[in-house]
Amino acid sequence: MADGTRIGHIAAIEGSIVDVRYEAALPAIGTRLVTLSDPAMTIEVASLPDRETARGLVLNPSSELRLGLPVRDTGQGLSVPVGEALLGRMVNLFGEAIDGKPPPGDMPRRPIRGRPVPLARRRAEGEIFETGIKAIDLLSPLERGGKAGLFGGAGVGKTVLVTEMIHNMVAEYHGVSLFCGIGERCREAEELYREMQDAGVLDRTVMVFGQMNETPGVRFRVGHAALTIAEYFRDDLRRDVLVLIDNIYRFVQAGAEVSGLLGRIPSRVGYQPTLGTELAELEERICSTDRGGMTSIQAVYVPADDFTDPAATHTFAHLSASVVLSRKKASEGLYPAIDPLKSFSKMLTPGAVSARHYRIARAVRNTLAEYEDLKDIIAMLGLEELSEKDRATVRRARQIERFLTQPFFSTERMTGMKGRFVPLEDTLGSCERILGDAFRDRPESAFYMIGTVDELAGRKAEGDAA
Repeated sequence: MADGTRIGHIAAIEGSIVDVRYEAALPAIGTRLVTLSDPAMTIEVASLPDRETARGLVLNPSSELRLGLPVRDTGQGLSVPVGEALLGRMVNLFGEAIDGKPPPGDMPRRPIRGRPVPLARRRAEGEIFETGIKAIDLLSPLERGGKAGLFGGAGVGKTVLVTEMIHNMVAEYHGVSLFCGIGERCREAEELYREMQDAGVLDRTVMVFGQMNETPGVRFRVGHAALTIAEYFRDDLRRDVLVLIDNIYRFVQAGAEVSGLLGRIPSRVGYQPTLGTELAELEERICSTDRGGMTSIQAVYVPADDFTDPAATHTFAHLSASVVLSRKKASEGLYPAIDPLKSFSKMLTPGAVSARHYRIARAVRNTLAEYEDLKDIIAMLGLEELSEKDRATVRRARQIERFLTQPFFSTERMTGMKGRFVPLEDTLGSCERILGDAFRDRPESAFYMIGTVDELAGRKAEGDAA
């Protein structure tokens, strides 16, 4: 057993990986080591290459890192402070304040490497988590107590969509919200902090960041630290927790960097051979229990828009809803750029949603699928060569496509358009009227960036006045 006083010495340094030589028993994998330097550096043991050497990740390297530096074995793993004092604060992997305010104060600490809840204690809620975003609530509704992923390549609007969900849901949400930033840009963290402050929801939110400029070990572990804090609110304080993660791909990427630094042979497309296990260790901790609910919304970057990439396919398997963002939709100016035919939710079944919701969602999806099939014919022969029935399908599909666009609160300053929160019932009613040809005489452009079809009357009046 480590008694917290055993000392080793750094024998090799390669990037952010060090080998620590011990003459007595080695520390266990996952143990936290601390250098006897100023400032002290934290090392997490990642492997034991031989009987005398512990190989570890330096989580906060400084210029003091050198060969021969003494290292103390703490005998414990990485831990993070937990408590209500974290509400309204922005902290890093170690629980240290990074928002420029005084430290949160003394709090109990918990190890970040927690175990998933046993199946017997898990609870399935089976309710819809309304977001106020038409395309999501209609075609890929989120499950309360489930996990939803926002998939898309670079620049298609994942972070904007997460920010809008924070605006729409956190204000209405009665529990605690936890935002975890994994490998994201510093400016995004600062902007998000200010937006949550302006929305008046910061006092019910904890923000945990391991940013892009930090070592791969920090980016790899910050998700576990955030979930430890979330589990405290769920299990000890019996609160519902909304966990927002941006970006899960950066967690996978950090794991690949760590794996490469440790000298492991890469697997498919250069990813670490332990990709599936590492992702499951994180994802399986997100669940609801008899003590409280935990709902998660995660942004997932898709490299080169390739949805067969191992990082994307492994993430898909853990989710109850997948919202796929399309570069083609974004290029057409259809925001949010959600692909209605590729997005999926296990909630969109007759038993989970109302019969009316299921019927309208199926009709919308069928109309858009038929339009997709007709696009090649339209490109070659023109719209005039279609039958009357197909022309009506195309008109309805184009109206629905534009109706599913929506001005966001989080982009008001950039677009000049006032954001809209659209209740599910209003979305269903509007789609029902479009499918019933109630607006056959209206141009498709009239449906662009509106809340409900009731706004069409106002637009017509404006057009007549002009």
